[in-house]
Amino acid sequence: MANEQLWAPWRMAYVQGEESSEPVNDQLEFLPGADPDCFMCQAAVDSTNRQRRVIQLGPHHVVILNRYPYNNGHLLLAPLAHLARLDELSAEEQSALTEAISQMVGILEKVLHPHGFNIGLNLGRAAGAGTPGHLHWHIVPRWNGDTNFMPALAAVDMIPQSLDALWELLISEIEGDTDG
Repeated sequence: MANEQLWAPWRMAYVQGEESSEPVNDQLEFLPGADPDCFMCQAAVDSTNRQRRVIQLGPHHVVILNRYPYNNGHLLLAPLAHLARLDELSAEEQSALTEAISQMVGILEKVLHPHGFNIGLNLGRAAGAGTPGHLHWHIVPRWNGDTNFMPALAAVDMIPQSLDALWELLISEIEGDTDG
């Protein structure tokens, strides 16, 4: 099997462990218990800033485009509160997060037409959580024939759409969604 090269410059910052280029957070008024350096806490109070790639802000959650996607449409869904454990969520927050996951899957199905999804969260750094202090679920659309997560060798894994184009598409769908 021939290996093809694709240009994905947005991954380099992740691979090299560089600081993200998130907008400055000096002037933000954070929620109680928030971590000012946490990009999810920043998005929870600055959702209109396109650079934060916020798709939706609800009363208990924020949905963000993953800056380093495994696949086109890769979303992060997090509670507004900076919490590291599932048992720190209230029953109301748990219910709202589950509803938001279902809603985002429906929206992604409508606009991207994937054949399936990987949905999950990593609890703790040892389990792969890149931001272990703030719970978040990954919603990753999948298509028949795509390869597993982040292959280094083998056939091509390509994300054909820019994050800006995906942001526009999802925002347009959400703003047109009258069901909430």
